[in-house]
Amino acid sequence: MTTHDPIPARLAALKTATTPELKAQWRDLFDSEPPPFNRRYLESRLAYRIQELAYGGLKPETIRRLERLGEELDGGDRKKSRVRADTMPIAGTRLIREWQGVEHVVTVTADGFEWQGRPYKSLSAIARAITGTRWNGLVFFGLKNRRRRT
Repeated sequence: MTTHDPIPARLAALKTATTPELKAQWRDLFDSEPPPFNRRYLESRLAYRIQELAYGGLKPETIRRLERLGEELDGGDRKKSRVRADTMPIAGTRLIREWQGVEHVVTVTADGFEWQGRPYKSLSAIARAITGTRWNGLVFFGLKNRRRRT
């Protein structure tokens, strides 16, 4: 980076740009319509794109390595790859929930969950078996707050 590098100024200008201006920059930099996401998302992706075009993107070997690591984590399963890793406990974790005076213990396995000796693909299925009603499994077992965090 030189002392006359215009990139830091362009990045700083993103903070003061209006949303329509950000969307116009998106069209210029990505040659596509901007996604319907919030301003913060647009700013971060535009900042990355500006730097990527100016300084170059990831090296091909870095991209290959990231793809390999991703496949190791999710086995190439696109549905699993969309689940945030930090929301799911690691295999071997025991989840304990008391429901109507009965303690229920669920064990996290490599490919799902086990409750009362039976395998399940989701915590929601277990919560429904326990309560007889539909529940978000992450909420039922206390892994996610009922209200969205802001």
